[in-house]
Amino acid sequence: MEQLLVFLILGIALVLFAWEKIRYDLVAFIALGALVLFGLVPTEQAFVGFAHPAVITVAAVLIISRALQYSGLVDEIGRVVSKVSTNSLVQIIILSLIVAIASAFINNIGALAIIMPVAIQLARKSRTPPSSILMPIAFASILGGMMTLIGTPPNIIIATFRQDMSGEAFGMFDFAPVGTILTFIGLLFITLIGWRLLPKRQTAGSANRLFQIDNYITELKLTASSKLNGKRINQMNQIAHSEVLALGIIRHGVRLHAPSPFVELMENDILILEADTDSLKAFIDNTATVLVGGKEMHQQAAGSKDIHMMEAIVMGDSPIIGKTAVDIHLRSQYNINLLAIARREQQIWQRIGRISFKTGDVLLLQGRSSNLTGAINDLHCLPLAQRDLSMGKPRKVFLSLSIFMLAIIAVVTGLLPVQIAFSIAALLFILLNILPLREMYTSVDWPMIALLAAMIPVGEAFETSGAAQVLTDRILHIGTDGPVWMVLAMVMMVTIGLSNIINNAATVVLMAPIGIRISGQLQVSPDPFLMAIAVGASCAFLTPIGHQSNTLVMGPGGYKFSDYWRMGLPLTLLMILLGIPLILFFWPF
Repeated sequence: MEQLLVFLILGIALVLFAWEKIRYDLVAFIALGALVLFGLVPTEQAFVGFAHPAVITVAAVLIISRALQYSGLVDEIGRVVSKVSTNSLVQIIILSLIVAIASAFINNIGALAIIMPVAIQLARKSRTPPSSILMPIAFASILGGMMTLIGTPPNIIIATFRQDMSGEAFGMFDFAPVGTILTFIGLLFITLIGWRLLPKRQTAGSANRLFQIDNYITELKLTASSKLNGKRINQMNQIAHSEVLALGIIRHGVRLHAPSPFVELMENDILILEADTDSLKAFIDNTATVLVGGKEMHQQAAGSKDIHMMEAIVMGDSPIIGKTAVDIHLRSQYNINLLAIARREQQIWQRIGRISFKTGDVLLLQGRSSNLTGAINDLHCLPLAQRDLSMGKPRKVFLSLSIFMLAIIAVVTGLLPVQIAFSIAALLFILLNILPLREMYTSVDWPMIALLAAMIPVGEAFETSGAAQVLTDRILHIGTDGPVWMVLAMVMMVTIGLSNIINNAATVVLMAPIGIRISGQLQVSPDPFLMAIAVGASCAFLTPIGHQSNTLVMGPGGYKFSDYWRMGLPLTLLMILLGIPLILFFWPF
C-alpha cells in the first residue's frame, strides 16, 4: 500500500511538473505535504531538506555567481565578446565556448544571462537571425555544467548521495574527465553542424527588434462631440465597447506618458493608442473620435524624445512570475507601458494587462530610460540589448577571483567540505562589500532552493517505501539478458527522459537511489551509475521546459517547441553513444 501511494503521489507530481500551470517548487511541496499526511514522511523529517548540504551549496554558488558579476569580471568578459567577428560561425564558436567555460564555475543560467544580450546585439549588427545563435549558447551553458561539482545543481546532489552511501563525496573535478570530453564534443557538434539544423527565423520579421509595434500605434483626437470628453481613461473601453491600450496623451503639445487610469479626457486631447484594426474601428465608431492625419505627433510632442522602447526577458527568479501587469502596478509604480508579450510560439498584443507572466516571456516595455532601467532591475528581467558595460575596479576583480580560487582550493585539497568553503566565500563577498547585502538575497533562486528542500524527503520516502526497489527490479528485469553496460545505458536514458520533462534537480533526487540499488544488486561500483545519472540530468536538449536555459531563449529566438528536436535529438544521441564508454573508462564497474 505504501508503494502504491508513493507511485500515485509521484505520478501526479510528474504530471504537474510537465503541465507547468503550477510552479515547480509548489508542486514539490504538494508532493511532500501529501506524503506527510499519509505518514510516509515523518513530520519531524518534513523540512530537514533545508539543512541539506546540497541545498546550502546551491544557494552559496548562486550568491558567488552574482558577486563575480558585481566585481566587474563579467563586464570585462562582455567587453571582449562584443568585439568578436561579424562571421556567424566565429560568433557561435566564441560565444558557445565562453558560456560553457563560465557555466563550469558559475550558475549556468547566470552564464547564459551574461552572454545572451551580447549575442543578440551581435546577431542584429550582422543581420543574422537570432535563432541561429541563441539555442547553441543555451545548449553550451547546459553542457558546461557537466564539468565540475558546482557547475549544475544535479552534480552537487549526486555528490551528496555518494557521501551518504560511502562516506566520501565526489570532488570538485571528479566530473571533469567525462564532463570535459563530452562538453568539447558537444561544442564541436553545436558549432560545426548543430546550428545549421536550426530554422533561420527572423523574429517578427525584424532584424532590429523582436516586435514590430509601429503598425499598432495610432493617434486619435477628441472632438467637441466626442463621447469621451470629461470621462476617465479607465472608462474608455467600456464606452467604446472595444479593447485598446492608452499609451499616452498629448495635451497642449506636451506628452503625458503612461497616464493614470483616473486622468480625465478633454476636448482636443490626442490619445496615443495601441490597438489592432478591428478594435480601433470599433473605438472610433463608438466614441466619435477622429484619426490624426499627417506626421505622427507622438514623436514630435514635448517630452517624446525621452520615451524609448526596450525588450526584456522574464528570468526564473523574477517576482512577477504568476502575476499580471495590473497586479504589479506597472504603470503607477514605474510609469512604463507594457506594449506586448512574446511567449514561445506566439506574440500577445491584446488584453496583455491580464496575462500572467511566465519564465522566458519577452516583454516590450515603453518609458523613460531611467524608469525602464530601474523597473527591469527590480523585476529581475534581462534586457535584450547590449547593456552599458561598467568597468569593474581592478582591485575588486582580483579580490573576487582570489576568494573564489581559495574556496575551490579548499574543496579540492579536502581542507573544507564544499558547502562550508563556498558559504565562507559568499560571506566574504558580503563583508568585503563586493556584493551588496540586498543582492545576497535576491541572487538566490528561492524556487530552486524550495524545490530541492522539498524533494529531498520525497526522495527518501521513494526509497524507504520500497518504490525505488520496484523500479530497480523492473529495470534489471528488462536488462537481465544483456551486459551490465546496457543497464547503465537504460538508467541514463530514463534520466534523460525525465530531465526533459521535469526539473533536472528533481530528476536526480528520484534516480540516484535507483542507480545505487541497481549497482548493489549487480554487485558493481555505484560510481558509473551516479555519473550516468549526472550526465543524463544535463542532457535536457529536447524541450524548452527541461532546463531554464532552453526556456529563456525560446521567445527571443522565435523558436517553436519542435525546433529543439532539430539540434537536441542528435546531440542527445551523441551524449549517450559517447557518454557510456567514457563513463566506463574513467569509472569502471
